[in-house]
Amino acid sequence: MDQTAQRIARQIATEITARPDQVSAAVDLLDGGATVPFVARYRKEATGGLDDTQLRTLSDRLAYLRELEARRATILSSIKEQGKLTDDLAKAVAGAETKSALEDIYLPYKPKRRTKAMIARENGLEPLLRGIMADRSADPTKLAEGYVSENVADTKAALTGARDILAEELTENADLLGRLRIFMRDEALVTARVIPGKEEEGAKFSDYFDHSEAWHKIPDHRALALLRAAKEEVVTLDIAPDPEGGRDKAVQIVAGAVGVPGDAPGDRWLREAAAWTWRVKLSLSMYVDLLAELRSRAHESAIQVFARNLKDLLLAAPAGARATLGLDPGIRTGVKAAVVDATGKLLETATLYPFPPKRDLRGAEAQIIAMIQRHGVELVAIGNGTASRETERLVADTLKLLPQGVTAPTKVVVSEAGASVYSASDLAAKEFPGLDVSLRGAVSIARRLQDPLAELVKIEPQSIGVGQYQHDVDQRRLTKALEAVVEDAVNAVGVDLNTASAPLLSHVAGLGPKLAQAVVDHRDASGAFGSRKALLKVAGLGPKAFEQAAGFLRIRDGEEPLDASSVHPEAYGVARRIVGACGRDIRQIMGQPEALKGLRAEDFVDASFGLPTVRDILAELEKPGRDPRPSFRTAQFADGVEDIKDLKPGMRLEGTVTNVAAFGAFVDVGVHQDGLVHISQLADRFVKDPHEVVKAGDVVSVTVTEVDVPRKRIGLSMRKDGGASAKAAQQERGPSPDKGKPRGGGGGQGRGKPAQPRKDEGGGALGAALRDAMNRK
Repeated sequence: MDQTAQRIARQIATEITARPDQVSAAVDLLDGGATVPFVARYRKEATGGLDDTQLRTLSDRLAYLRELEARRATILSSIKEQGKLTDDLAKAVAGAETKSALEDIYLPYKPKRRTKAMIARENGLEPLLRGIMADRSADPTKLAEGYVSENVADTKAALTGARDILAEELTENADLLGRLRIFMRDEALVTARVIPGKEEEGAKFSDYFDHSEAWHKIPDHRALALLRAAKEEVVTLDIAPDPEGGRDKAVQIVAGAVGVPGDAPGDRWLREAAAWTWRVKLSLSMYVDLLAELRSRAHESAIQVFARNLKDLLLAAPAGARATLGLDPGIRTGVKAAVVDATGKLLETATLYPFPPKRDLRGAEAQIIAMIQRHGVELVAIGNGTASRETERLVADTLKLLPQGVTAPTKVVVSEAGASVYSASDLAAKEFPGLDVSLRGAVSIARRLQDPLAELVKIEPQSIGVGQYQHDVDQRRLTKALEAVVEDAVNAVGVDLNTASAPLLSHVAGLGPKLAQAVVDHRDASGAFGSRKALLKVAGLGPKAFEQAAGFLRIRDGEEPLDASSVHPEAYGVARRIVGACGRDIRQIMGQPEALKGLRAEDFVDASFGLPTVRDILAELEKPGRDPRPSFRTAQFADGVEDIKDLKPGMRLEGTVTNVAAFGAFVDVGVHQDGLVHISQLADRFVKDPHEVVKAGDVVSVTVTEVDVPRKRIGLSMRKDGGASAKAAQQERGPSPDKGKPRGGGGGQGRGKPAQPRKDEGGGALGAALRDAMNRK
């Protein structure tokens, strides 16, 4: 391994809490074409047990650090070609740990267009600058008289040229830039001001019309809201030191780079040149740098929130293989209905018109009853969009009319986010070529109740609706992160090779869309796969793809019992040695933990398979093909609570978590508008990250704390006292000093002053927390 690779391995090892040799082994596997799920599950001996999270971070950082090293080599080569590479400069380049630090060092040597400083040097003005710096007691104007020439009109022009040279040197001073960035990160304020005339158009951003807070303290979700407001040209955004003293400190740092301790004429001129350089050049470059950092930081946070929510949604409890009636609610256009069997196969569709203008309630009830009886429906999945509660009430009333002896199915309200996207997709058209687009949505709703993972992989993750400002962030980075989440989720659960769709198979390690379609085509042409080995007969699927994919594919009741487990075919020999030690048939052992009692994993370790693999095999033999997802459970919405107007403070309700953001969790309590449980109301303890307490899909009990009908905002609490302690604290403090003014920290705080966090912010209130929440829409 070369020195560069060793350096990268050491740095990543520190970041993911691992050893350099573990990182090097993982890098070799990934470079060799292995996938993260495969390495995490089947190469534990090689990597020392690095998990998928560590491996994802490793993969991301590996790409960044390799780009950094490539850039480092390019910069060294460029400086060397210019004949300016010294030992100290080479050390500085080698020691740069980030791309920005590297570019700072390269600035003076970077080829550039003709600048004012270049012109000044050509006009012989550099000696003037050196003279001013060398003799601070001399009057710069007097010194400048000796530099007036045909190209330099007067002393003012001479001093301007000298200042241009100094300014360029300061803006290319890597040490100064580094110190300024540190200062700005600590001292800068992010300030937003409404653009005159945009008050009405940008009303949803009203809390940011006069807003200011410290750059290093601004929450990521609020940064995203500010960035969106600026993008929509509602506010102007500035990042600068506090005008009361902060700007003077910045100028002092710049002046310190040329050393101006005294008050001689030269010192005064240099100080003025430093102030001009800060005002005209460096303040702008610092603004650009810190804005980019703020955006990057906020984007990364939003992507992480989206990824975690998506993972929770994909790994939500499946209702299982049960005949399901899917209902896509609608008023004027009717309720679209679709029945699928236990395998998800479409059996029947219909359009019901129980609501105005047709009001065919009896006809709708009759159709629902007929479908339930005809197909043995066990579940009714109701989309949570417009007319969801009306449709749910229709179903509840209809189930009461079922003939005696007919078991009533369980009704469940399901998120329909992304269903319309799927309905209009090429995939849906291929799957249901003769079916109306609107009816395809009902099929999707039914199937996503049966198996959320299998159905949601057909929809672009960005359309599933569990993100925070997902349309504002770096789409390439977002797509990459979400694809990784889907891949990890699919492979964690495993896929039935003989029933999985091409979209689901495409996320299996080593396959991808092309091979996944080839697998389905082969299955359609030749029938069900009898074994994992039969995969090698698929056109284009070679040994490498088989190695990566086989362990994540399941074959139920096949020729080889182990094909139904996550034991990889390469380790079947070890599994059979374990079975042989039990002295019983493998089918009698799989799923029978007591049959494996007394066996020591250490006794089955050999040269090819170490202790981690043997332990995994024993665990899999105990519970073959186990599903890591939780058991199925649904929220029971309160009767008579169907609209936000039905909510009253103090109500105790059950609901489903639909989304988790940095500031809290959104909960569907059945009134067409999600309520917000602010982070301070999630538990009877301090919560740093909402994901510590809840995840998308959780069924939770909440108390209504506040209802704002006109603004469609609902405040909820999961605390045992229902948020009473927060209210009591607020009453004790009295009304907020900025009551009636823009909420969000800036209003009432004074221009240029950092926002002071409201002590009651989020304590069940619909203030800043709900503002941030709703601005994400």
